[in-house]
Amino acid sequence: MDTLNDEFYMKLAVQMAASAQGQTGVNPVVGCVLVKDGRVVGMGAHLQMGTAHAEVHALDMAGALAEGATAYVTLEPCSHHGRTPPCAERLIADRVKRVVIATTDPNPLVAGRGVELLRAHGVQVDVGVMEAEARELNEAFNKYIVTRMPFVTLKTASTLDGKIATRTGQSKWISGEASREAVHTLRHRHQAIMVGATTVALDDPQLTTRLPVPGLHPIRVVVDSTLRIPLDARVVTDGLAPTIVLTTERAAPAKAAALAARGVTVLRCGDAPRVDLALAMRALSEREIGSVLLEGGGQLNGAMLSARLVDKIVMFIAPKIVGGASAPGSFSFEGYDSMDEAVVLDRVAMKPYGEDLCLSGYPRYAERASVTSKEVE
Repeated sequence: MDTLNDEFYMKLAVQMAASAQGQTGVNPVVGCVLVKDGRVVGMGAHLQMGTAHAEVHALDMAGALAEGATAYVTLEPCSHHGRTPPCAERLIADRVKRVVIATTDPNPLVAGRGVELLRAHGVQVDVGVMEAEARELNEAFNKYIVTRMPFVTLKTASTLDGKIATRTGQSKWISGEASREAVHTLRHRHQAIMVGATTVALDDPQLTTRLPVPGLHPIRVVVDSTLRIPLDARVVTDGLAPTIVLTTERAAPAKAAALAARGVTVLRCGDAPRVDLALAMRALSEREIGSVLLEGGGQLNGAMLSARLVDKIVMFIAPKIVGGASAPGSFSFEGYDSMDEAVVLDRVAMKPYGEDLCLSGYPRYAERASVTSKEVE
């Protein structure tokens, strides 16, 4: 049985925040729990960008009971006027006695100022309870708010011998039903999903979220240097979610105009034969896309990894062996000369999904590693 302490109530706040993953756009997910005289008197989560923050929901629920209470918040309360008023000021106005914060806010507009403001008004503040868990919840926000680049999660499913399809190109289904459901949850939690033009041309995917309960559809992003995407592709015609095509200055204006006429946003990223992926990520960030789920083939995966644009890898491994020298693998690029240059995953986690194993981690890139990726899309 859990002991009643700061961590007990912060766990509840973390659970509140986690329940809103995928709903807040480029804003962080935040949970807040108000406790007074040994009982919870208010709870809240930030649910949507531009709406009330978690602290406000919890304070509204508590009403007069907020005075003298302790607030458990997964992220430092804001102290600036953004789309909503400052939460630190509201905590002060409602006479909250103590605020326990999991982690400070990396946003330069906050970055400790919320803590300073609370303490300046006599509020007791403690920071660092369940910090690692809270930071992981907002790993996409933490990168976006500091670098203005989206957090990229590379998801792939492969056989034991590292193949993402057979030598004939057949790939359905490598992973089992439980793994596929987990992938749709990942789609719900990311603002955008990115694939290459070959995937669209061959598979005509919807790239939507399909779960037993309604989920959020990500923005569909297609890397297509020559605008090969068919005008009758489902990502162009179905209207289920916005579609962005990343291309180059060399792409045909007439095809770009035809796509635009069908509601597709065409972004030209560089004038080289292939899409400048770093420029493409910046272009997505400028449209307030802070998280991207990359579900590419081997070439796009390899190019993104070579460009050091991948922040997290989630790999579903099925207990199957298909062989075939020509069968495609998860990563296709020229490769490294030595093991010292290899990309290494940190903070590796493993979790079973049915008969499959999901391995996830965060790429650590060698300082002097240099590769040349194959041309993509």
